[in-house]
Amino acid sequence: MFEKFTEGAIKVIMLSQEEARRMGHNFVGTEQLLLGVIGQRHGIGAKALKKLKVTLKKARKEIELYIGRGTGFVASEIPFTPRAKRVLEMAVHEGKDLGQNFVGTEHILLALIAESDGVAMRTLDKLGVDVHKLRNLIFSYIEETQEEILRPLTQAEKFLLERERKGSQTPTLDEFAENISKEAIDGNLDPVIGRQKEIDDVIAVLARRTKNNPVLIGEPGVGKTAVAEGLAQLILTEKVPDFLDGSLIMALDLGSILAGTKYRGEFEERLKRIVEEAQNDSAIIIVIDEIHTLVGAGAAEGAVDAANILKPALARGKFRCIGATTNDEYRKYIERDPALERRFQPVNVPEPSVGTTIEILRGLRSKFERHHTLSYHDDAIEQAAILSSKYIADRFLPDKAIDVLDESGARVRLENRRLPIGLRSLMHELQNAIRDKEDAVKRHDFGSAKQFLDHEMEVRTHMRIMKQSSLTEEMRGISRRDLDMVLENDVANVVSNWTGIPVTKISGSESERLLKMEEILHERIIGQEDAVIAVSKAIRRARVGLRNPNRPIASFIFAGPTGVGKTELTKALSDYMFGSEESMIRLDMSEYMEKHTVAKLIGSPPGYVGYNEGGQLTEAVRSQPYSVVLLDEVEKAHPDVFNLLLQILDDGRLTDSKGRLIDFTNTLIVMTTNLGSKVIERESGIKPKSQQEGSGLKLTTNEGIFGWEPAPEVAQDSKIREKVKKLVNDELKNFFRPEFLNRIDEIIVFSHLTRRDLWEICDLMIKSLIARLKDKEINLIVRKPVQALLTDEGYDPLYGARPLRRAIMHYLEDELAEKCLSQTLYPRTRIIVDRKTLADKKNEIKEMNPESSVELYKRNISANNDSINVQSISDITSITNSSINLTNLNTMSDTMSRNNVGGGMELSIENLTYQSDLNDYRDSETYTNELKIEIDFSAVDQKLLNVEVEEKQVEDNNAKTILIAGVPIVVEKLRGLIEASNKEEDESDDITEEDNITEPLASEEEAKEEEPETDTPKTEESKPKRNRFALIKKIGAAIFGTLNRFR
Repeated sequence: MFEKFTEGAIKVIMLSQEEARRMGHNFVGTEQLLLGVIGQRHGIGAKALKKLKVTLKKARKEIELYIGRGTGFVASEIPFTPRAKRVLEMAVHEGKDLGQNFVGTEHILLALIAESDGVAMRTLDKLGVDVHKLRNLIFSYIEETQEEILRPLTQAEKFLLERERKGSQTPTLDEFAENISKEAIDGNLDPVIGRQKEIDDVIAVLARRTKNNPVLIGEPGVGKTAVAEGLAQLILTEKVPDFLDGSLIMALDLGSILAGTKYRGEFEERLKRIVEEAQNDSAIIIVIDEIHTLVGAGAAEGAVDAANILKPALARGKFRCIGATTNDEYRKYIERDPALERRFQPVNVPEPSVGTTIEILRGLRSKFERHHTLSYHDDAIEQAAILSSKYIADRFLPDKAIDVLDESGARVRLENRRLPIGLRSLMHELQNAIRDKEDAVKRHDFGSAKQFLDHEMEVRTHMRIMKQSSLTEEMRGISRRDLDMVLENDVANVVSNWTGIPVTKISGSESERLLKMEEILHERIIGQEDAVIAVSKAIRRARVGLRNPNRPIASFIFAGPTGVGKTELTKALSDYMFGSEESMIRLDMSEYMEKHTVAKLIGSPPGYVGYNEGGQLTEAVRSQPYSVVLLDEVEKAHPDVFNLLLQILDDGRLTDSKGRLIDFTNTLIVMTTNLGSKVIERESGIKPKSQQEGSGLKLTTNEGIFGWEPAPEVAQDSKIREKVKKLVNDELKNFFRPEFLNRIDEIIVFSHLTRRDLWEICDLMIKSLIARLKDKEINLIVRKPVQALLTDEGYDPLYGARPLRRAIMHYLEDELAEKCLSQTLYPRTRIIVDRKTLADKKNEIKEMNPESSVELYKRNISANNDSINVQSISDITSITNSSINLTNLNTMSDTMSRNNVGGGMELSIENLTYQSDLNDYRDSETYTNELKIEIDFSAVDQKLLNVEVEEKQVEDNNAKTILIAGVPIVVEKLRGLIEASNKEEDESDDITEEDNITEPLASEEEAKEEEPETDTPKTEESKPKRNRFALIKKIGAAIFGTLNRFR
């Protein structure tokens, strides 16, 4: 029965079984057949129902309300109900009654209408369908398509059959050209959508009497070759003028003609034969892709090239040729030869819109699904066009969208290769079943097609069961999606892989991140509330889609003092928007102060040095189109630079020296300037650190006294801020031209940093240092008093946060570097950094000298004075020999009041410095400006420490010294002397007075040095020396004996 079913009718049966499975039914009734007819959208039955406002959604709803959903397990093979089988048999009879020897969707629908007691007919009644009107619509559609279904062979098909029967009259052309018309007849060409205008223009040029040679000009990937293929497919439908009926499109391969030409003149001979064969057969149209390659092709010394060979034939009108090339190549090669240019008529092929690209992708969907054995979701088709248009700027539609769609299918297919073996084998079996079914349909073997269809449904059922089963652990790691479906996320991943933009920045919902943008930026930017809020609002406007798509995302001028966070906010923006600071393009505008340096931005003009290198700005944006462009210290640039920026800020594009259009619509442009810093300083009352009052107060928190506190600061009034902003804007207007400032989205004025801001910035910098040491598996702990010292030393309102960085480098990083080099730091070592107190200084002095600290101070500080008149901090500093700030002074004032001592009164050293009643109060809580660093090895692996202890013992044994009469002597050196004396006692001279065994730097070679031999007999005067030498030997032996006993 199914032998006469068309491909559309077989799909109706497939869809009906899927509908039954979806509803949980173990049978296929007339209602499922109705849903299958509606689901086959391209069939006549679906078109007729759509005309009467019957949709798949409405029909499903009515059927589920009428018969409900099943609850049992659905078998792999779902049988037809007797009524459904009767309907299919009636459909065969409907086709016979209409004089057709096949069964289509329209016949199945007519049979469903005839079965008045079926659920399908009741559903149509519920939906308000007029049966008589539906039947008339079906008949009208059948009449319209009758001629197309039973059409005779086209002229092109007849011509090809005739050529095959009689033999080709163009052997050379057949050898070096591809028959595009034959490919169209075989169905191997992709459908051409949205190029009707270009095809009509080509037909109009071909209709000319002379110089009937169109040349398709457009950017790479817009579909120039597809226009020629579309013409070949249009000729098959015979919807072309009479002069094109039966025409054949042949694509000439110039490379094949050149290949194998060993002797001079062989290439010219081949080309001449091709021209003669094409002129003798008026039905042939030659297509030459990349036609600019004709210029110079095959030209040897003294010979003509291919272009000059074709010129006479192109001008006479008997050799019809369609060329294709890009805009640049046409200008470079074709326009330079006016004689060649006048023989071609340009036909521009523009880039299609996103909507047209979506239609093109939908037309190509079946081709990709057949190749990858996958299905493409509608959202994936749309996103491939939208995302490629938005994020892939250096290529053109539809080529880049087609490539995205193709690669997404390839990646999903490769991902399925990593599935469990059982599921992978089912995927392979499914692929074979689909291929066999399509082959059977092409052979009109519908019986075999039905068998392959049943097998395909069975395989899909097994795959669905396997995916839903929890028996295998491997399946739990598979992403939650259909294994044979390409989804929107798959397309987004491909675009992300090409452009480097994180996937969440493309397909994820960004509303929550945008609403929390201020919080995210404030993790890095301390203070500057107005600046962060202004930037966040601008970014939200842009991301919602309210911005002009032909302008940059946003453009700002950051004005304010140095070191307040202008560049840091730009880096934070880059990290927020594009996921990395590397997406920031930074240009120091002080390098563009001269007039001639403006060319460095867009590239040198032709004839100048560096022309081929491109511009620094244009090349950076061209290679990284999604970035934050930072123009640092823009006021230092030459005024001509601002003229260059005008079209960037207004139109979002810039043409470089090579004529290429650079897209700036996906960039965020930030310009920083120090203009207005004097105004901010004056109006905000900022003073240098040396003139600040109230610094160095105690900061009491839950963790104790830090020794520093931000001075009380009055928040700026909103009126003052508005006044400052207005004055800064006035200063910018005096410097920049109005047309430049008018193109800026917003001018953001940065305020100076407060002490509290600097405290938080210091915390961020310390955390950064901790993170760097964490990479080396070293744990750094910095106490709060250290942060207080660094903040106090690094605070200068005129210079912002940069002095703080220098203070951290001087106080903390330098000390840590010395500590890391002085001893071995193993993984999990803890380094604890704290500030020294006066008590720590006192202990250090005691350890350095046994004298009492009071006597030491008396001798070093007050040599002739027993008391000092205390009037200022400097007086106390001179007494204590340490840096004293207001914290120490305040603490001292409490102490002096307890001892009846006040400012301007005489204060003795004993009463001030180390008096017992001050030790517990002042010394332990008053901090100095020095740091103490402790190394904690408690968390280190003990095996590593034991190895170090053994090595240390070996080193200590080799370097032991002993004291003889208070003089240190190296043990090993003394051992060497004694051993040398044993060997040389009888022949060496006595040790002279100049020999000094206590000299620690003397070497063993010096100690072992042999004295010159002499025949002079020893006198009595030498005996005391020999006795002295023997005494040294005895002392050494006694020493080593003692050492051995202690060992």
